[in-house]
Amino acid sequence: MSTDALDLPDVMSDTMMKDPYRGAERLRESSPVVRGMLMGAVPVWYVTRYEEAMTVLGDSRFVSNLASVQGSQGEDARVRMAERLGVPAEDYPYLANGMLGQDAPDHTRLRKLVMRVFTVRRITDLRPRLEQIAASLVDGFADEGRADLIARYAYPLPLTVICELMGVPESDHGLWHGWSTGLASLQPGVMPRALHDMVSGVRDLVERRRDSPAQDVLTTLITTHDEDGDRLSVDELITFVITLMTAGHEPSAHALGNSIAELLTHPDQLERLRREPELWKTAVDELVRRCGPTQVSVPRYAAVDVELGGVRISAGDVVQPMLTSANYDPRRYTEPDRLDVGRRMKAPGHGHLGFGHGPHYCLGAYLAKQQLGAALPALFDRFPRMTLAVDPMELPWQRLPGLRRLAELPVVLDPADGSEALPTS
Repeated sequence: MSTDALDLPDVMSDTMMKDPYRGAERLRESSPVVRGMLMGAVPVWYVTRYEEAMTVLGDSRFVSNLASVQGSQGEDARVRMAERLGVPAEDYPYLANGMLGQDAPDHTRLRKLVMRVFTVRRITDLRPRLEQIAASLVDGFADEGRADLIARYAYPLPLTVICELMGVPESDHGLWHGWSTGLASLQPGVMPRALHDMVSGVRDLVERRRDSPAQDVLTTLITTHDEDGDRLSVDELITFVITLMTAGHEPSAHALGNSIAELLTHPDQLERLRREPELWKTAVDELVRRCGPTQVSVPRYAAVDVELGGVRISAGDVVQPMLTSANYDPRRYTEPDRLDVGRRMKAPGHGHLGFGHGPHYCLGAYLAKQQLGAALPALFDRFPRMTLAVDPMELPWQRLPGLRRLAELPVVLDPADGSEALPTS
């Protein structure tokens, strides 16, 4: 690697993780497409502005699998990342063969299977259960005066929801929390072990559910494999469960935690929601735009030579849209740095890229919005005087590659009762 390469921007660098919003702003205002490095090893084109990011996410000239690029001699970013993390060869397919790494027709086939079990009606019918889970969690710490809302609320709520949907027994909820956290860490040693344990856990869970079928998503997927094996292989079944479980609670947990912190640091907007509770619907999308936990999309590849934002990108080059940067693009949003719970954003999608765009648009977007729409009002209605227990600048943000999430969210639930603030550690 040349000395010049070491100076190229990397969204996984300490500098970008420390201040991703300002770092993204500097790149965005320099160019819509910026040459950078992925994990300090793979050359990449970072796409910084909304219009160009939409193109990469929705245009068939950009694909998710390097094998879709005819005659490509380029480097497979996922293989390189897996190698650097120490993922053993036998476990790599469970990363590479998920829906995020597939293109049509395989991606289309897999996505249709998910859409059969994660229907809008099924998720809509979950709303009473979501509200019940939220109320039960709140009851669990309501009398304590203070709480870490990441551990007590933001994590257990979506984890409980996805586990119930999938059919994971309550005794295994803690295992999935640990596995998913390890997988998201992208730390050598930690991430490979979490993936390996997760694969083993899913194999065991599938066998248990075969012996005891139930009215859950896992049983439906097993039936799809057993009765129509050419449509869902064993490895696809395992990968499917891993993808749905991790995507179903990790991003939602941190979207919820980030949103709570955002509202607590913008009391004027929180007061507006109290006066106009009908704005919670628009507030959810505005919060995902402003403080969604996913900073960048998974890597894409140029299928052909493309000119984007005045930059020539060669077939096989790695391209990575910066979602945070695009969601703050002043060319798209008026006063993007301002939280506005009444902001009405235009289509496509929900008016932002917090859930992605195009063929890989997040399948769990509707579920995530339902969870935020139930959990946020439940919490703030119950504790109208709730405040942060630390200075906002002391909130412990985790420095994880491509992610923006809190390690803890210490709050005083009712300052009027004389409760002391939580320590910062």
